This record gives sequence, C-alpha cells and structure tokens, in this order.
Amino acid sequence: MDKRLIPANSRVAAASLRGQVEAPLYTEGERRLVARAVVDMLNAPLGRRERQLVMGEAVQRFESRDGWAFVQCERDGYVGYLRAQDLEDRRPTTHKVTARSTHVYSAPHFKSPERLSLSLGSKLRATGEEDGFLVLAEGYVPLQHVQPQDHFGSDLVEEAEGYIGVPYLWGGNSIWGIDCSGLVQAACLACGIDCPGDSDQQEAGLGRLLPAGTKPRRGDLLFWKGHVALVAGRGQILHANAYTMTVAYEDLEAAIVRIEQQGDGPVTAHRRLPKPKGAQGEG
Repeated sequence: MDKRLIPANSRVAAASLRGQVEAPLYTEGERRLVARAVVDMLNAPLGRRERQLVMGEAVQRFESRDGWAFVQCERDGYVGYLRAQDLEDRRPTTHKVTARSTHVYSAPHFKSPERLSLSLGSKLRATGEEDGFLVLAEGYVPLQHVQPQDHFGSDLVEEAEGYIGVPYLWGGNSIWGIDCSGLVQAACLACGIDCPGDSDQQEAGLGRLLPAGTKPRRGDLLFWKGHVALVAGRGQILHANAYTMTVAYEDLEAAIVRIEQQGDGPVTAHRRLPKPKGAQGEG
C-alpha cells in the first residue's frame, strides 16, 4: 500500500481502514476547505513539503493536534499535515478561478483595494453577482476570471499553458510555483480527468500505457525517472522542469538527449489519457 494514500498515523485512522491497519482511534473524519490562497501539505508537523493546496480545495480532517490537522486531500487521496488554522468548515464551492491569477477586491470595482490574490484552480463559494463581479464572503472577484465549477477544458496542453513561465517549485501546485507532476495534475483536473499527485503514481496508472515506439501525439504523457512532461505536438513537450526552473516548452528530441546525458536515463513510459470532459461532445 502506498503510504502517501493511507489516512492513518500512530494515533488515528480513517474508519474505512478498520481491520486493515491498527490504530487507537478510528474516525470518519470531517470535511474541511482550505481557507488560504495556498498552503503546504507536509509529511509531518514542521516536516517536508509534499504537495500544496489552493483556496477552496477540500480535505477530510481526521485529527487536530497541537495546531496541526492530519488530512487526506479530496482531489487525489494524498495524506499529510496542514496547519489547523488554514482550514475552515464551509458550504461547498460553486466556481473556480480559470484566469492565471486573480484578486479578491473589497468592493465590486477594479479600483477598490484588493484583499487577496488567488491562483489558477482556486475554488470559490459564490453568494451572487454584482456589477460584473462574483460575490464571495471574502470580497469580489471579476466574472472574467471564473467559471462554474462544473466547467471543464477540452485540451490538456491549453490548460497547462496557463502556467507557462511559473517558477519550478518541488511539491508546488500553484501559479507561485509548480513541479512536473503538479502541472500534469492541474491540466488533468481542469479537463475533468482524475489524476494522482506524484509522477511515479501517474506513471503507474494514469491513462493507457502505449507500446515503445508509438508516435507521441498532443496531450500524451512521457515519463522519465522522477519526471513527467506533456507532449505539446510539433516536436515539443511542455513541462515544469529544473533545467529552465520554469514551466516551459522544450524540443522533444533535445530533451530526451539532455535528460539521458544528465544521468536521469531514457523515457520510461508513454501514456495516453482519456478524452477531456470538455471535449466529449466534440467529433
């Protein structure tokens, strides 16, 4: 079993694990939403960042202890620790940020002071609309920057392009920093495709494994040891990488040579994803 996906520690476990793991306490947990623009999910209190979550993302909280919450992320089942103060009990979200980033304003006017900056992919709870803005408990967001939560993209590469130029950040999941698997996950979720959080998990079961020698096409995934990239077409890949330290295009053949020469080996897998939800009515 993948420990990253097992909601159990030395004190508590999810009730669904009764009979599978030993724990002093089993609990159903409580659903909570992220209440900050971006938060780090750690492998232990004050530990190492494993992934990040952005505003409005849901988790199941199994324990609160010494200011830390032990949680499981709803989007991919990832388990870790968040600061308890960064979670809140709120009604379900209704919209998501589809612009690269946006501001939450103090009034429904672009000249009003901003209160908060939000990343692409953030989820929002709207109470209405006013003068071209979505009304939130926190303030006002331009309608041009949001879509209903059930809106999905039709092209993985187009969704990933929203992060071009974003700095590379190991374990990152926002426009302030993202890594290779975070970029793939963001593109997949924007297209309504379930996706795990780390590249080895994605390589193990995301989409369909293709035979060696299959010609890559736009939207395919190529994997190396510890790395994943989206095939953008026209002989290019799009990936968050430590070579440019950004999300960037790179020539596919040049990347294959470079990555092998730097000691990370050849391509280990080529996978093809299911059709995006936003494209399911096409063709």
